Amino acid sequence: MAAALAASFFIPAVAQAAPADRQTDPVRALEQMARPLLWTEPGRPTVDLRALGQMIGDAKVVGLGEATHGSHEFFAMKERVFRYLVEQKGFTAFALEVSWSAGVNIDEYLQTGKGDVREVVAKNLAGSPWDREEFVSLLQWMRAYNRDHPGRTVHFLGHDIGAPAVDDAFFERVTGYVRREHPEKLPQLTELYSGLRPIDAFTYLNKPLAERRQLAAKAKQALDLVSGMSDPWVVQHARNIAWTAEFLSVDAADEATVPEFTRLRDRVMAENVEWWQRRLGGKILTSAHNNHVGYLAADYPVHPKTQGAFLRDAFGSDYVPIGFTFERGSFLSTSESVGGGDWQKFTVGAAAPDTAEATLDRVAYEDFYLDLRTAPTRARAWLAASHPTRFIGTQYPTKIQNVKLTQSFDVVIHLHDVTAAAKRS
Repeated sequence: MAAALAASFFIPAVAQAAPADRQTDPVRALEQMARPLLWTEPGRPTVDLRALGQMIGDAKVVGLGEATHGSHEFFAMKERVFRYLVEQKGFTAFALEVSWSAGVNIDEYLQTGKGDVREVVAKNLAGSPWDREEFVSLLQWMRAYNRDHPGRTVHFLGHDIGAPAVDDAFFERVTGYVRREHPEKLPQLTELYSGLRPIDAFTYLNKPLAERRQLAAKAKQALDLVSGMSDPWVVQHARNIAWTAEFLSVDAADEATVPEFTRLRDRVMAENVEWWQRRLGGKILTSAHNNHVGYLAADYPVHPKTQGAFLRDAFGSDYVPIGFTFERGSFLSTSESVGGGDWQKFTVGAAAPDTAEATLDRVAYEDFYLDLRTAPTRARAWLAASHPTRFIGTQYPTKIQNVKLTQSFDVVIHLHDVTAAAKRS
């Protein structure tokens, strides 16, 4: 990272040797299009983000990925970019890869200030890689912004399925409304939700497959029961309960069903964002792994259609996906050899010479970003080609995937090195 503004916005932070063959080596062309990034930490001046703002333009939804689920710099940049988009581009919502129910709880804290931010994070992000100090910082900033801007508050939404738990209090948002407004339907709704509430995704998967599928069918009947009611939030809550039950009816032992359920998950992630934007307006930053926000996942065809592809269907060019790459560093992931679901720190060295990261890291800026849509000819050919690229998710070690950057993202942010996200204090 450039240590000071004196290391000018337009001057390379690290000198590099000229490519041996300028006709075939894309590095010089990448340098011509690269915009240096001076800081990753939020609260810094935003002069280096102005070009990013131009790349985003008037988009209604921006997808901001992460190449790992647990690196400080990716999380810090999410807060930094979100602050910039709120203050300079009129964005009003941050969407995260957690359950709709968790998002509802977090947003209530942001709107009312009731509760303690660390307790809110502990309750609603527990067990996820986002139960980290970096997301405490994000929510603290969002709450402070809302105190200072009561007429134009920012919101938080969870766009994912099922985890953390869909607790009994969330079910009560549906049953309580029916009790007050349509008491004649309460006995039927209570019966349909019997055995389903609450849903702890990891415990729930221990139920027999036939039982889970029966409960999913009942959750769909409950959604049908409330769908004609006048409160759209109640219907959306019931819809997410039904989606969660459907997703958790997967037969984990049958690998052939995996593409069907990954597609369902990403469709739900996109539909939750679309529902929010269509109903409430405003602009949304949606945060998830690179494999979700991009147009094409690195692990296709296991991951046949992404949240980003669904959002492009819904919003066209008003959706802009931004991916992250990194050359070396540490991150959080899980491994069966070190305790299964426990998030552990892993470290990787310099990227192998044939990888996308190795080429990007030869650009004469330590950290930078690129608009792939406006790449010059020599860079365009390299960006469109398939290269091994680190997209590290919930389990490591993992097989490195081949990625065509221009098929996945409109913009890429490259960081030289990253560090593991900080444990919540």
